[in-house]
Parts: sequence; C-alpha cells; structure tokens
Amino acid sequence: MRIVIISGRSGSGKSTALHVMEDAGFYCIDNLPAGLLRPLVENMKQAENSPDGIAISIDARNMIEDLSRLPALLSEIKVFDVQCEIIYLDAKDSTLITRFSETRRKHPLSDENTGLREAISREKSLLEPIATLADLVIDTTDLNLYELRDLIKQRVAQHDSPGLAILFESFGFKRGVPVDADFVFDVRCLPNPYWHKELREYNGTQQPIIDFLGGQDSVKTMLDDITAYLEKWLPQFTSISRNYLTVAIGCTGGQHRSVYISEALQQHFAKKFANVQVRHKEIGDHSP
Repeated sequence: MRIVIISGRSGSGKSTALHVMEDAGFYCIDNLPAGLLRPLVENMKQAENSPDGIAISIDARNMIEDLSRLPALLSEIKVFDVQCEIIYLDAKDSTLITRFSETRRKHPLSDENTGLREAISREKSLLEPIATLADLVIDTTDLNLYELRDLIKQRVAQHDSPGLAILFESFGFKRGVPVDADFVFDVRCLPNPYWHKELREYNGTQQPIIDFLGGQDSVKTMLDDITAYLEKWLPQFTSISRNYLTVAIGCTGGQHRSVYISEALQQHFAKKFANVQVRHKEIGDHSP
C-alpha cells in the first residue's frame, strides 16, 4: 500500500494536488487529524478491498500537539509495511497573500485579532515539523493551475513503484534559483546562443540550438562532468530510500544552455531510472 501525505501552507495548491491524486485512483482524505493516521492505516490494511494508494491532506487545521507528534506517528505506521511519502507545497508569502486576496477566501488561521500576513507566517511555523520530513517540496509560486496538475501527475501520481524519481529542471538565474532544488548547476560559463541573432529566437529543445551547443567542446565537457557527478552520487540517494530528487540547471535567461543540458541529462538518466522527467521554467521568455 502506498500512502502519500500532502501538506503545505493554505493557498499553495494542496486541494489541486489532492484532486489529481483522486483522479489517478487514490483514496483521498482531506484534513485528516494526524492522530488518526495509525488507525486509518491499520483499518485499511485489514480491509478486504483496501485501496492500493491513499492520499491524505494534513495541514495547519490539525491540533498543534498532533502536528508536533507527526514524526512519531509516521514511525508507528512503518510496522504495517507501507510505502509512505510526504509532499509539501509552498509559495512565497507575497504570492499566498495575492491568492487569498483574489479569491476572497478566509485564511484558516486568521480571525478578528490575526491578519492575513500574520496568519501565513504562523502557519509556516506550525507546519515546520512536516516540512522538515518532506520527501518532495514543490514551490508553486510560479506555477499556474494546469502546470501544478501536470507536475503532481507526473512526479507523484505516476510514481507508483519504489525508487528514485528525478526531475531535471532548467531555469534562468535572472528570475532566481528554484528553492525546491536538491542540486543546482550553473552553466552560464558556456557559449551563449543568445548573442547569435540567427539563434536568439530558438530554445534548447530545437535543432539550431542543439547543433550549436552540441558542437562546443566546453559544453561537452560540462555535460560529461555533471553526468559523472550524478552517476557517482545518485546511487547513494537510492540506498537511503530517497523518493524524489530535483536537479536544477541554470543559465542567464533559461532559454538555451540550461534547456539543452537538462534535455541531455534527462535522455541519459532515463536509461537508468524508471521515472525521469524534464521541465523548463522559462521557455517563452526571450531575453539573454
């Protein structure tokens, strides 16, 4: 049985994630009191028609003492031989404030004495025990509804067997480093196709850029070095039963070099791991 615990601050996309899991065939429960986690698993394991997968939302609406006890509660369910993982969603404070303002929803921790900004800050502290334990942290700041759905579907719902799920993600340093990356590689030292006018409007998935970068010795050396590093250390993550790993590749604008390298890495490691995805954060923005 696979158990996916979905948590995160209000407004980060937990409901969307839970809906995706339900569509994928998971038995879903929203806002489960953490103290009921063991009885739920025990009953499900004993049921004749128990589901293969359960997705559970546990968030700040829980009792504080239950949230602080979550590490112990997770240890208790290990005796039932289940595959358990925690997915934690979050976003920048300013983004969460904007989302609540646009939807006119009330934050679950706000009241006549607690404003929205204070409630968002308090929620972060309350959920720290869960965030610390998370197998996968997803920053939804720059994700729209459809992008989040696709990401949850590909990285979580379809990750239906034990093993390491890897995401290679290209990005542009001018927009900031992804906060949910486990490894970050900077490829800004490589030749930049942007400075060739005939190449500027293409991106790293298209043949003119592939031909240009594929012919550069420094690009080949960088790719070989990153590949060798990951081949050496990825087995160590697998040995500790790590479920998710995000490798971010950055160039200046996230259009050419980082995209090309990410694509090449995905193609290489897809031959070695069952679940290897690639995502390009900045494609569509045509500045250097």
